[in-house]
Amino acid sequence: MELELQPLNLPSDNERPFVIAGPCSAESEEQVMETATQLAMKGCHNFRAGVWKPRTKPGGFEGHGEKALPWMQRVKKETGMNVATEVATPEHVELALKYGIDILWIGARTTANPFAMQALADALQGTDIPVFVKNPVNPDLELWIGAMERLNQAGVKRLGAIHRGFSSYEQKIYRNAPMWQIPIELRRRMPELPLISDPSHIGGRRELIAPLCQQAMDLGFDGLIVESHCDPDKAWSDAKQQVTPDVLDYILSLLVIRDEHATTEGIHELRKQIDELDNQIMDILAKRMKVCREIGNYKKDHNITVLQASRYNEILNKRGVQGTLSGMAPEFVAKVFESIHEESVRQQMEIINK
Repeated sequence: MELELQPLNLPSDNERPFVIAGPCSAESEEQVMETATQLAMKGCHNFRAGVWKPRTKPGGFEGHGEKALPWMQRVKKETGMNVATEVATPEHVELALKYGIDILWIGARTTANPFAMQALADALQGTDIPVFVKNPVNPDLELWIGAMERLNQAGVKRLGAIHRGFSSYEQKIYRNAPMWQIPIELRRRMPELPLISDPSHIGGRRELIAPLCQQAMDLGFDGLIVESHCDPDKAWSDAKQQVTPDVLDYILSLLVIRDEHATTEGIHELRKQIDELDNQIMDILAKRMKVCREIGNYKKDHNITVLQASRYNEILNKRGVQGTLSGMAPEFVAKVFESIHEESVRQQMEIINK
């Protein structure tokens, strides 16, 4: 389904990407106003703060709810910034609209639930407010797109997507694995949809925010949503991933913004080389699969199982070493040959079962 979109019409600095910034949580009126004032002085146009805070476990600070919404009104009145907050239920939507919130976003846990998304879509029917949708916690592009389709079918035309990374069980560098290929595929399928990055939730640590911001810009993202607090070390939630307005301003000042529409004449010949090499790769893969089918016929004739684990491990180990010596990440090489092996097994299974 192709989304019917209208421009977000949100202010941004011409020399910087579109940015929404502010604390993870609205903790007090003083904290909200101090952070907002500092951000406004740095040229920020869009202020964010969590009014309702869904926590993984009960007992933590879960936001002040409606009590904090007048603080957001005051930010809007005294600084001129747009104000944004997360909504997760129809009641949240009703209150946010009642208090004049300018921008809404939907969190990763909510995006993953089609029932919750439909309830929000019904609550937003007939409104003209910009709504950003974070990717679901699990790496499921169709679920992400489906959430936006529900909103769009309800008449929400000013839509945007937020890439905040994906949860995984393993210990890792990032709080949430970026899996850049998923937002890249979203951009390929929906090039007109505004796409912004959330380096705070991807990184989980403030020292990772700057490189993640630059990576998002290098990949052609349209903007950023960054958590910024007047005193991050004393934040009531997600303290480690928040930066001061001064630090955020410094990070933004160092960003290199690439020109997506710049002339590509200088790389035309190199792209022709890539096309030729891709043709060679496809030709070699076709030849490899032909040999695999011959092996499949042999296995069928001699009643041999398709999967030979020792042979598969031998291939992965050999090609991993080759990849490292050629300057490629062993993880990349493993993924390539896992995919090749999967297709080889599929073709041999077809032969065995004929």
